[in-house]
Amino acid sequence: MYSKEKMATPYLVFALFTTILNVQMVMCAPAASCGPIIADDRDRIQVALNLEFLEAEFFLNSALGKGLDSIAPMLTAGGPRPVGAKKANLDALTNRIIEEFGYEEVGHLRAIITRIGGFPRPLLNLSTENFANMFDAAVGYKLDPPFDPYLNTVNYLLACYLIPYVGLVGYVGTIPNLVTYTSRELVAGLLGVESGQDAVIRALLYEKANEMVLPYNITVAKFSGYISQLWNRLAMCGIKDEGLIVPLQLGAENKTETNVLSADANSLSYARTPQEVLRIVYGTCSEYNPGGFFPNGGNGRIAKGFLAKA
Repeated sequence: MYSKEKMATPYLVFALFTTILNVQMVMCAPAASCGPIIADDRDRIQVALNLEFLEAEFFLNSALGKGLDSIAPMLTAGGPRPVGAKKANLDALTNRIIEEFGYEEVGHLRAIITRIGGFPRPLLNLSTENFANMFDAAVGYKLDPPFDPYLNTVNYLLACYLIPYVGLVGYVGTIPNLVTYTSRELVAGLLGVESGQDAVIRALLYEKANEMVLPYNITVAKFSGYISQLWNRLAMCGIKDEGLIVPLQLGAENKTETNVLSADANSLSYARTPQEVLRIVYGTCSEYNPGGFFPNGGNGRIAKGFLAKA
């Protein structure tokens, strides 16, 4: 288990150092919209549908070596197959957990599509190269060898750290803006499971927090901090993502550096707007410019509306 004393003193120096490095890799315009947008319930929930497709394909392919086209082809509505998705080299326990997560995402897709309507699966980039680029941007330099999310269990869990939390905070930001009871009931149910998935991933990583991720000489905890800082910079709306180890001023009640769950000063979940979510998953700091996990951008009126204004 991770020793908090080992990290407490150098944490702030480390955080400053990583921020300086990462600014060289990801430059984001200072002006960005962090406020609410005008949209109906269907459009808001369909932003999240893009992420549910992403999670379903990542989990299913990694655990089973096959995705929605084999498991639930009707849900894809003829959308293109994901790029680069493949079976990960996971230990037996993690493989079972990720397989379960994959099936849960199938249920999420079916629930959203059945209740509010869907769209064809967007083009997804789950290639090793895409993940490698994201991890390079996070640490501020090119990792050698390039980061491979499918190589082993630790790498894969770190790659998972990139995804479910974005959906979680997106759902938290969506619920207050929903009008109908049916929509709120749906998103509350989705949020509960997304939160659970993120908690399991973070707990598994926290158990390994002080382990070095070979061959990079970077601990799991440091990698989590790098990734969280990158997500905050891409979203451009303040700190809404935190690593597994934090300084006391960011810990629960300012009394712990352990940060298995990322939360605000009152231990409430952070919330993100649709535009913040899109900036992160595109990896471009812009809801108008696709990239990252979504080379052609997301589907649905909100995502397509931003792309049309690029």
